[in-house]
Amino acid sequence: MIKGFKEFILRGNVIDLAVAVVIGAAFTGIVNAIVAGLINPLIALVFQADSLNSLVWKVPTLTGGTTIFSWGLIVGAIINFVAVAVVVYFVFVYPMNRLKERQEARRGIGEPDEPSLPTEQELLIQIRDLLEKQSPTPRA
Repeated sequence: MIKGFKEFILRGNVIDLAVAVVIGAAFTGIVNAIVAGLINPLIALVFQADSLNSLVWKVPTLTGGTTIFSWGLIVGAIINFVAVAVVVYFVFVYPMNRLKERQEARRGIGEPDEPSLPTEQELLIQIRDLLEKQSPTPRA
């Protein structure tokens, strides 16, 4: 059991995933700062976002009380998600993709790649042929 756990932990993709989570957590601060400092004030020019918290739906219960559904919180969360997604795409993803395209164009990616590796079937045929050559007696 310990050996299996050790192999799992030392596997390369687990370490890569851990690094990605740590970098992602640090990156969250940058994205949240852009959303809070730039996107939310732009949204506030159109309407007051704090007013979304007061959007509720009151439903009477069978016992005589009321249940409150805060659908404004959901709308606010959706707007925040879309704002974060827009910032991540247009500030980070799109420029990085353009940068990669330019670098690939400079390197001349249009050049032919390395020859493709043989298929599994081709390798098996080569192995069979080599074994037949090495065999002292021909097989029927």
